[in-house]
Amino acid sequence: MKSGALRVIGAFAAFILVVAVAGGVAVLAFAVSLDKPTGAIGPNGSVFTVGPGETGSSVARRLAQDEVIKSEYLFRLLMRSKGLEHSLKAGDYAIEADMGSTDILAMISGGKQALIRMTIPEGTGLKAIATAAEAAGIASADDVTAAAHDAALLKRLGIPAKSAIGYLFPDTYLLPRNAGGDEVVSLMVETMRKRVYQAVPEAVELSPEELHDRVILASIVEREYRVAEEAPLMASVFLNRLRIGMALQSCATVVYVISEVQDKPHPTRIFDRDLKIDDPFNTYLYPGLPPEPICDPGLTALSATLRPAITKYLYFRLVDEASGKHYFSATLDEHIRAASLAVKPKGR
Repeated sequence: MKSGALRVIGAFAAFILVVAVAGGVAVLAFAVSLDKPTGAIGPNGSVFTVGPGETGSSVARRLAQDEVIKSEYLFRLLMRSKGLEHSLKAGDYAIEADMGSTDILAMISGGKQALIRMTIPEGTGLKAIATAAEAAGIASADDVTAAAHDAALLKRLGIPAKSAIGYLFPDTYLLPRNAGGDEVVSLMVETMRKRVYQAVPEAVELSPEELHDRVILASIVEREYRVAEEAPLMASVFLNRLRIGMALQSCATVVYVISEVQDKPHPTRIFDRDLKIDDPFNTYLYPGLPPEPICDPGLTALSATLRPAITKYLYFRLVDEASGKHYFSATLDEHIRAASLAVKPKGR
């Protein structure tokens, strides 16, 4: 009886062991499957931001909500097992499509692949963009400047000009440290096209040369307008002038000549002598568009030149310095009379 009982007990123990091992293998297989990529990240990757002082639990929850990881619970277990719950580094991270939970944890706890933010305001010029990239540690100023003038890169990006000025879209960018000038310029140009075509779908029908002319004009509008609603009106003024062969006479181009071509301090006022500076960018002396954009315009100015207001206006005058509002007119007489409408700043 004893030997029979022992055999039964032994068989039962063996069964329990088999079940335990099988269960362990199943759990392990399940855990491994949860560590794999979710498949929700596209080929261009995604950006995930870990906030300053953010807890591991919060990060795990948001990663799961964003479908970056398959299991919040597994991610929390991974953090605990490695003692990393309180070691996550704040920053912006590039999540690649083939990354699993273990890869992501290693990245955000090491902080080595954090992306760097670079914000470029509307109307910025190439020199300032290059300086910003260098200050952020994304690329040297010389590298960005060289990339913006690289003929092969410009051809690949479809820019029919000698530089990418005007196509470097003002926005907030996330780039890796030491990305290089080519990556900076390419990303900004591609962003410009994407944003413009989203806002003005019919712009895709323009030839590269036609689009380039609108970009040049947008750079002038960018430096002229103060109230967004007036940008399409300003675009109509300049387009109307171009149609009849009238000089654009944009003060913004004169300021560009003084501050960026001649590299002098930005003028607070424009004098008659400034209007006579002999430079192709001076639209008081030279008819038509300047040789290239005078800055990198934002979406408001670009949309305004691609969808200008339909008017007969040929002039505009600043009438309220505080609000930035202008008075638009179709005749010179009306333009001159508009001077009486100007609101003088207090204290003058």
